[in-house]
This record gives sequence, C-alpha cells and structure tokens, in this order.
Amino acid sequence: MTRSPTPIGIGTWQNEDPDQCAESVATALEMGYPHVDTAQAYGNEAAVGEGIAAADVDREDVFLATKVDTEDLGYEDVLETTEASLDRLGVDTIDLLYAHWPLDAYDPEETLSAFDELVDRGVVHHVGLSNFNPEQLATARDRLDADLFAHQVECHPYCQQDEHLRLAEEHGYHLVAYSPLAQTEVLDDPVIQDVADAHDASPAQVSLAWLRQRGAVPIPKATSRGHIEDNYASLDVALSDDAMARIDGIEREYRVVDFEGAPWDLVD
Repeated sequence: MTRSPTPIGIGTWQNEDPDQCAESVATALEMGYPHVDTAQAYGNEAAVGEGIAAADVDREDVFLATKVDTEDLGYEDVLETTEASLDRLGVDTIDLLYAHWPLDAYDPEETLSAFDELVDRGVVHHVGLSNFNPEQLATARDRLDADLFAHQVECHPYCQQDEHLRLAEEHGYHLVAYSPLAQTEVLDDPVIQDVADAHDASPAQVSLAWLRQRGAVPIPKATSRGHIEDNYASLDVALSDDAMARIDGIEREYRVVDFEGAPWDLVD
C-alpha cells in the first residue's frame, strides 16, 4: 500500500530519554500525527516502537520512517541493520527507509542496491535519502530502481533550501524538513513574530505553516503535550501571500547541523 506522510510529522532527534520519547510519540499519534521519524543513529528506535505500540491507533495508520547509519551503508550492513531496526521498532515493515548521509560507507551502487532489495522483499515500502547535495541526488536517482520517495534536509526560515524544494517538485518526491524551527532559533525572529501577531498564531505555527505552504513536510521534535499540540495546530494556519513573501525575504542564514566536509560543502 502506498501512503504519503501527512503535512506534519513528529521528529525524535535528540529525544533520548526512553520514557519521554515513547510518551511523546504516543501523544503525537493520538493527537493526529500519523508520521513518525527516527533513525538508527538516534538510539531511540526501541522507545519509538514502544510509543507506537502504546498509542490508541492502528499500525496501518502510522507512517514510520527511520534511517540507516552512515557506517552501515554497505550492501550486507544495510540488510542486516534494517532487520535490527524492525526488531527494535517492533514492526514488520518500515514505510520509509532513508540513507542518513552520503558519508562513510555510502556507495551508490552497494547502498542503493540494498535499498532496492528491501523494497523487493516488501520489508520497506519507500526509499528516502537524507542530507544529499543536488549532484548526489541525481546520481542516486539514476541508480535506484525504486522511485525516490523523499529527501530529508534541514529546512527553516534561516535555511530555506530553494533548490531542494525545486528539485523535489521537478522530480516528484517529498521534501521533508528536519529542525524546522532551527531548534527554536527562528521563534525570536522579528518577522516571524510580526506575522504570528497578524495571524493570531504562535511563531512556531507560522514557521511550520510557511514550510507546509512551500511544499515541505516539517517534522518538529517536541516532547511536551503543549508543544506537540501547538505544532499540530499549525495545520489550521493559512499564511497570506504577503506573510509568505516577508518570510521568504529573511536574509539571515544559519544551520543547526553543519560541519567540515558536509555534503553541501562539496557543491561548487
């Protein structure tokens, strides 16, 4: 069955306390978020699985995504560690499996052949990539037999990712936005606050609505019921064209995740 992530998901990066992670996942699912995002590298797949099991929702109504760690992107390692992820998550299938970064053991031929194999087996429904630059994306799209379903990147008003949004639209896959609030950095921005006041919304809701209206799927991490609820309420916010243009025009550039040798540093 082909299912797509909803306009918002619950992220779990840095949600490391097992009880808190499980509770936040269950809370989000019962509130209406069907899309849950985790990764092998987060160390919380078991807690995410506990949250899914505890939530009063059917498994078929949950769109579950995880990512293969960069050290395990060789052919056999992809197959073996994905089975381990299934065990930790307590599920029979994964809706969306990403290659977390095009680093370390990543090799387009070996890595993506293993992803195709998992799709052929029916263990994985959709293939995703994360943190690829445009050239790496093109190479991966050419190599994959399965359709590329999603590309996940950091995306928020200080990291607007115009090219990645254009590529996603052009090639028919989803752009999933992690750190969509720049770990709260954008909430104090005067433009975001002005737009929030004008729309009777919170700054977080404005940032998430801006992403959604640009065509991205934000996956904010939240642990408290209040923040989970506030983020979900962004689905009821419709920004005016003027508000969208004002946020588009923010000139500050900032990345939560950045390091020497990151894929975007390899772009000419």
